[in-house]
Amino acid sequence: MSRHGTMFVAVTAILLMTTSSWGVDTPASSKATIEKRAFGTVEGGQPINLYVLRNQAGMEVSITNYGGAVVSLKVPDRTGKLADVVLGYDNLEGYVADKSYFGAIIGRYANRIAHARFVLHGASYTLAKNDGENELHGGTKGFNKRVWTAKEISGHDGEALELTYYSKDTEEGYPGNLTAKVTYTLTPKNELKIEYQATTDKETVVNLTNHSYFNLSGQGNGDILNHRLTIHAQEFSPVDSTLIPGREPRGVQGTPFDFSQSEVIGARINEDDPQLKFGRGYDHNWILNPKGEHPLSLAAELYEPASGRVMEVWTTEPGLQFYSGNFLNGTVHGKEDKTYGYRSGLCLETQHFPDSPNHPAFPSTILKPGERFHSTTVYKFLAR
Repeated sequence: MSRHGTMFVAVTAILLMTTSSWGVDTPASSKATIEKRAFGTVEGGQPINLYVLRNQAGMEVSITNYGGAVVSLKVPDRTGKLADVVLGYDNLEGYVADKSYFGAIIGRYANRIAHARFVLHGASYTLAKNDGENELHGGTKGFNKRVWTAKEISGHDGEALELTYYSKDTEEGYPGNLTAKVTYTLTPKNELKIEYQATTDKETVVNLTNHSYFNLSGQGNGDILNHRLTIHAQEFSPVDSTLIPGREPRGVQGTPFDFSQSEVIGARINEDDPQLKFGRGYDHNWILNPKGEHPLSLAAELYEPASGRVMEVWTTEPGLQFYSGNFLNGTVHGKEDKTYGYRSGLCLETQHFPDSPNHPAFPSTILKPGERFHSTTVYKFLAR
């Protein structure tokens, strides 16, 4: 994440086509709208809603204010046939019980922090150990398990939903009262922007991302091993057996981690490589190559040959975590009662590096009072 004075920013944009049901359908509307639906209640009786955003072309995304999760995202194949390409659940109960972070906002710190602790200016902070000896994705009850306050703020840029969450000082062990705001906007240009912002009253660490699992064949339709992936990076972060990165990056050339040209994901994923064994496949951070002065650079391209669907990933973030769904094991039943088996979805999470608070040489994730968090990611869906 780049600094501009005292400002940070985080935005995610997704280009999509979809309809109001989870299944394949035709565009439902020629008018831009937001539809609010009841999605159930959480413990204590607090109501949770589902917000369906549509643009003039009938494209649509469904988002819940429980964890800010993207519940449904449908895009056309080369023939115009729509499919929902993100893994998830048909109902709120699935998200409450979920352990895979399907579609959710991840925070206060995305990815892992070693030994669940870090130091800021001599003060040591202890976090929850929810991934062996490490902390993962914000702790025992991260932002993915929080109820966000929703507000419809549609304007000339498109249909928009603003989600706000106030994370109290010491929540999950993190310092500072943090106000997080995530705005989803479905534009007339067929983009879904997810803008993350945050402010704090005490120095803290922040690393936010979206944790959607993609399968461009359609959710629940087999694994992702036939997808072709390009990652515009010359280095990745090697990890130890607990998936914590070391200090020094490693070049991708000559390794199974070289996606600088389009490669089939399944071609090398089972090679006899220690890094692949540590991750049970790919679960690593790639160090991106920013190009030019424009705030967005093309980080990755995903292509599914049978459907022709293409997803481009643009971002201002310095890292991309490619996770090949190695911990999905067929015990999860998702939308339409489909079983999510081994490697049935993949994540391309734009973010800062894992364990950055414990690596001063990594791009900083420190947020101070008076500063604002801001970064941009764009997922664009095409077909060829």
